[in-house]
Amino acid sequence: MNRRDFVARSGAAVAALMLSHPSDAFQSAVPGARNAARFKLKYAPSIGQFRQLAGADITSQIRFAADQGFTAMFDNGIMNRPPGEQDLIVREMSRRALTLGPFVLYADFSKKTFVLRDKDVRAMLVQTMKKGVETMARTGCKQALVVPGRYDESLDWDYQTANVIDNLRACLDVCQPAGLVLVLEPLNPKNHPGLFLTKISQAYAICKGVNSASCKILDDMYHQQITEGNLIPNIEAAWDEIAAFHIGDSPGRNEPTSGEINYRNVFKWIHAHGYGGVLCMEHGQSRPGRDGEQAVIDAYRACDQF
Repeated sequence: MNRRDFVARSGAAVAALMLSHPSDAFQSAVPGARNAARFKLKYAPSIGQFRQLAGADITSQIRFAADQGFTAMFDNGIMNRPPGEQDLIVREMSRRALTLGPFVLYADFSKKTFVLRDKDVRAMLVQTMKKGVETMARTGCKQALVVPGRYDESLDWDYQTANVIDNLRACLDVCQPAGLVLVLEPLNPKNHPGLFLTKISQAYAICKGVNSASCKILDDMYHQQITEGNLIPNIEAAWDEIAAFHIGDSPGRNEPTSGEINYRNVFKWIHAHGYGGVLCMEHGQSRPGRDGEQAVIDAYRACDQF
């Protein structure tokens, strides 16, 4: 499952979230499925991830996740939700003491943007950052995901890197005073050909160039397994610049244990090094329906045993 498929599927699920009454939705959960034991790390299911088990209502989704022991959730599209829905999510997550993971602020895969030295592009990016700050103010989520767009085949790579750094600094003129942290996500070139940012080492160099605590890395381990592998050594090498993670096994971009990544060892390393941030469960499930959703929960239970 690629990013666009994930977002599209999430959007379809979200469209139905407000149709059911909260009590009716929660009654559809599996009897006895509640598990109060909290996970050691902040694995974050998305809104809609457990809709077969928890029902279609947003509050029931959040309640179910908390009852399963999750201490975080994420919603890639929260920036584009009506304020009332944003308030509903934030209010219910606060009641359940859940942390809200990074939202998508800028991820246009079709355009050359950050790699350009262009005043109109710069103005567009700055305006987008202002909207991100507004979203942070409403939701309390202080991390926003940025994908720097496509590379330019006609421009030397080093110039593009310098332009990305300069554009990020301009964005931080808006974000940093407000307390919003931009997290840069490298994506693999197999699923997303033509994008500028693909590797953790590349993101690390950019963050060092920007030189701000408000510009960090989001390490999507599904993408990085495809692009470069060697997950734990690359996490260790970039550790001081990593502020968030996305989870997905490879191949297939489904739950841990469904592919080749030894997520138990990866999570053990991350936990041992004191990581307190969110790990967004940005993946599908290897089996359909309620059984497939339960398999996702069971997979995280198995991988959290260290």
